[in-house]
Amino acid sequence: MSDIIEGAVRKLNDKLGGSFDGSAKFEIEDEGAILVDNDGIRAGDGAADVTLSADAETFREMLDGDLNPTSAYMGGRLKIDGDMGLAMKLGAALS
Repeated sequence: MSDIIEGAVRKLNDKLGGSFDGSAKFEIEDEGAILVDNDGIRAGDGAADVTLSADAETFREMLDGDLNPTSAYMGGRLKIDGDMGLAMKLGAALS
């Protein structure tokens, strides 16, 4: 597992309290994926209700609070596939 994925898992755990009501996948270009659901937050790939895709820098900025997820999406830096309502709920939790 890459250092970027490990760091993102730690930050997501801090922000989300270790779980999320629903399922989401973060796809970080050239690094891997992170699954977030009722069972926790972990590195891995699998089916999810919503998938958020971006490069490592965009995810780092969102997790550090330097980039609002809605702004990232509107600016084309973040792609969302699936349940938009769940994506908005996740974005609010990350802000």
